[in-house]
Amino acid sequence: MLWQPSLPERYIKMPEDEAARLITERRAELGESLVILGHHYQTDQIIRHADYTGDSLKLSQLAARVAVERPVKWVIFCGVHFMAETADMLTPEHIDVILPDMSAGCSMADMAAYEDATDAWEMLNKTLNEQNGGSWNGRIIPITYVNSTAAVKAFVGANGGACCTSSNARQVFDWAMAGGTIPAAEGEEIKVLFLPDQHLGRNTAAAYGLDVATETCLYDPRLVRRGEPLGGSTADQVARARVILWAGHCSVHKLFRPEHCDEIRRANESLAPGEEPMKILVHPECCKEVVDKSDLAGSTEFIIKTIRAAKPGSRWAIGTEVHLVSRLAREAAERGVHARILSDCQCLCTTMYRIDQPHVLWVLDNLAGALSKDGAPKVVNAVRVHPEVRSAALLAVDRMLSLSAPMAKVD
Repeated sequence: MLWQPSLPERYIKMPEDEAARLITERRAELGESLVILGHHYQTDQIIRHADYTGDSLKLSQLAARVAVERPVKWVIFCGVHFMAETADMLTPEHIDVILPDMSAGCSMADMAAYEDATDAWEMLNKTLNEQNGGSWNGRIIPITYVNSTAAVKAFVGANGGACCTSSNARQVFDWAMAGGTIPAAEGEEIKVLFLPDQHLGRNTAAAYGLDVATETCLYDPRLVRRGEPLGGSTADQVARARVILWAGHCSVHKLFRPEHCDEIRRANESLAPGEEPMKILVHPECCKEVVDKSDLAGSTEFIIKTIRAAKPGSRWAIGTEVHLVSRLAREAAERGVHARILSDCQCLCTTMYRIDQPHVLWVLDNLAGALSKDGAPKVVNAVRVHPEVRSAALLAVDRMLSLSAPMAKVD
């Protein structure tokens, strides 16, 4: 987590409505030089100020597109740090990507450090070579979920791998299993190292047709630091596995449990005749046991599209972040669709929650020069990826984009 200085007291004590009014005024003053992006997991207070909403990759692509269409100088990314890094990589050099609160990180991304990834790479390859008499006829192809640091993306890009999102993980997985940048030769063994989210990796491997009980193994860097060189797996497990899963997870989606699905199913058994049973719709960052018990599983965009296309009278229990579910539920209710969160626990992204109106206003006041003695604009909290990291990380991102459908036109 990066350090964020405390805001001046006036921002902290400012009433919410006044902050909203001042943000609107500053936005008008800064005009087309400014774009505000709001991730789906943000609070309503932030979403109302966003020019565009979406998931992390979609917002970064939008920032890049808007930068060509108008004279943008500043992109305020209301998300978390790895998202701002991706936006910085995809936008031109002259644009500053700003994260309103630098302490808004991602616990999942933090579970895969660059040094741990390179250590794992060396140990896994060494182990596989030793298991095969010093010469293994195979390759490990790394895949990293977009919810990872730029440094980890660079590690993946430099080693012939690609990024993925929850919506295109299957396409990227298929590409990797076929050999990635170099089609697999006859008799060559291909393994995938999937990081940092073990659940998306496991669910994707299962959808590919693998027996995840026998054809995957788990690599936990914390166990390496405790003296287990293969992160809790044995050399035989690594040799048998077709997919090596990194021991990371989403702190929000891990809160959804199989018993929450069981409760929905039991409630469906006692419905009155003709009453619509509740369907379960979850994100693939949930554990496999939850995905297996759901009716549908898919990315954030898939969840939104599914609820918006749901027929009146249908009922849905949704396993993803609470702010998004609450907005979807209000919108769906207007069409006679009932939607609720799968679990009553407080399933919110606490780091995303650090982005609030006071921090957005503080950033805007700096851009407007209101906090400078000479009235000059000042960029605070700019997120910049080092050029060497950027070039390798973009290899991983570009490989993913080449495997994905073009982004739909956004008005």
